[in-house]
Amino acid sequence: MVTEIAGLGTSEEAWSGWAGPAGWPTLAPPARPLIVAPHPDDEVLGAGGLLCLAGGGEVVAVTDGEASHAGSTVYAPDELVALRRAETAAALSVLGQPATPVRHLGHPDGDIDEAALTATLTGLLSPGRWCVATWRGDGHPDHETVGRAAAAACAATGAILAEYPIWMWHWADPGDPRVPWHRARRLDLPAAVCRGKAAAVAEFRSQTEPLGPAPADAPILPPHVVARFLRPYEVFLT
Repeated sequence: MVTEIAGLGTSEEAWSGWAGPAGWPTLAPPARPLIVAPHPDDEVLGAGGLLCLAGGGEVVAVTDGEASHAGSTVYAPDELVALRRAETAAALSVLGQPATPVRHLGHPDGDIDEAALTATLTGLLSPGRWCVATWRGDGHPDHETVGRAAAAACAATGAILAEYPIWMWHWADPGDPRVPWHRARRLDLPAAVCRGKAAAVAEFRSQTEPLGPAPADAPILPPHVVARFLRPYEVFLT
């Protein structure tokens, strides 16, 4: 369900005014979750609070996000790889999880090998372990590929799948029939966890701040996008 991600999208004001989340069941943080991120920052944006409340886990960084600024006048793709890996480490440290293992798979950004990823995740999962990955209907090709691979790996191993939306908050509207809201679960975040998550998101400066003056160096996550991930709860589809 690849969806055009353009313009300002649905505002956080619209989402915060929606009564839907108040009626969703709450989620208890699982032990040792495997959090799968298509790009560096997705794991913190979508599941940083869960990682904190779980007391740690493991992160799989599928790509290094080297295509986030195609045509950048400041950084070459290999320089972005190094920068984004460093940002991940800094964000996890600020989040209070500096010892969290990060497995960098190095798939090409924009061209993830779904079969290979499924095999890798199958080898990392076990019955009853939680696999937390981007939603299969998120609208971004890499996010959907990761979601499908995680679903297949969970089906093969007996692991438990929880999917987190990222770009759905941009293109969908409250109550949107394209979203399986009946599967939504809410993870409430204490104030201290919210502060830590906000500080962790801020570590991804290559995404939240301009790399330079050219249009190709514009931030991928400007303030109106980041605002969607600073709520006092996270949402998972189970």
